[in-house]
Amino acid sequence: MKNFAKTLINTISTGDEDSYLIDKALETVRAHLGMEIAYLTEFVDGDSVFRQVSAPGLENVLKPGDKISLQEVYCMHILEGRLPEMMPDTSDFPLAMSMSVTSDLPIGSHVSIPIKRRDGSAYGSFCCLSTKPNKSLNERDLETMRLFADLVSHQVNKKLQISSELEEKRARIRNVIDTGDFTLVYQPIWDFSQPDPVGFETLCRFNGQPYRTPDLWFGDAAETGLGVELELAVVKKALEAFHTLPLTGSLSFNLSPEAITSDRLPDLLSKWPLDRIVLEITEHSQVADYDLLCSSLARLRATGVKLAVDDAGAGYASLRHIIKLAPDIIKLDMTLTRDVNTDKARRSLATALIFFARETGTSLVAEGIETQGELDTLKMLGVHKGQGYLLGRPMDLEKACVLLTPEELSLSVNGYAASGNL
Repeated sequence: MKNFAKTLINTISTGDEDSYLIDKALETVRAHLGMEIAYLTEFVDGDSVFRQVSAPGLENVLKPGDKISLQEVYCMHILEGRLPEMMPDTSDFPLAMSMSVTSDLPIGSHVSIPIKRRDGSAYGSFCCLSTKPNKSLNERDLETMRLFADLVSHQVNKKLQISSELEEKRARIRNVIDTGDFTLVYQPIWDFSQPDPVGFETLCRFNGQPYRTPDLWFGDAAETGLGVELELAVVKKALEAFHTLPLTGSLSFNLSPEAITSDRLPDLLSKWPLDRIVLEITEHSQVADYDLLCSSLARLRATGVKLAVDDAGAGYASLRHIIKLAPDIIKLDMTLTRDVNTDKARRSLATALIFFARETGTSLVAEGIETQGELDTLKMLGVHKGQGYLLGRPMDLEKACVLLTPEELSLSVNGYAASGNL
């Protein structure tokens, strides 16, 4: 029993608290009881569905995904007290012997513990069986089985809770996509030698309560399998700004690698001025398949669409990401822009990326410019374009349009010139 206790501890403390733990519980209790098959079932629409099975050498007899009508198995009889949880010899129980499953498998001995949800309703059963009677099964074995069943029950309920939360997230994201319940704002991008914006970066703000930052919304969408659909819904709405903005420059949109490789994206972009569209892919993005991404980008860029690598200098794989994608634009992350005028380390890293951009003929845009000192230093280092709160906060479409009218441009230029911003 000491070795068995050690096995139990190892079962609980190893693995990833998911299906692996349940598999180990089934395997361990089956071996301890000396039985051929152990399994976890779920009751679904009148059937007992086998979710996980430990049956070495008998996989053809019983496997995950198999299902049997609840009327044909012991489960409901045990749950409702007509059969005991432990039957060392099924021939001692007339009800069990009257059921075809007993002779079909066959079942000589059987132990089953009902698994319940947290609300008390029946989820399924945690079971062991042998084709032969086992008169040695005793109360200690039953308690052991209950111990493992408690462990599995905890894990099952944890998974059910995660699944429920995931469904809630999915419903929330689905509603946002279907209703368009988000707002777009536009942050101007300036060429320091020109009096008017050369483009706008489109940013998304979600209206749902409680307030949550956009990265959390997009994270939830990706987790529920709706990430690409949400991103493309945002892009579709953002592209409509071309109808309104008196702009000869560009509109930038943030997209994940998955959205860029989507078959739907080219059709979505095709109706608009492609040479004025910039797709921004963050340096933080995990790229599972660079060949696929580069192939998709090549087709888009052949139509005039430009690529920007966002947040350059903020991640660990910066240069690899940039070299692999060979972007048209590198956007210097605000973590390097911030205090670049007073922090030598930031200034050195920013200088390296500026030099890289110059050597490769890549345009560079500094993000997050908030002080005059940062702007002056970046200009001195050779940065010609930028965005940030000093130059213009994200604004709604109406204000962006006003910013581009001749009257407002004159005021803006005078205002910037007076403060030395441009």
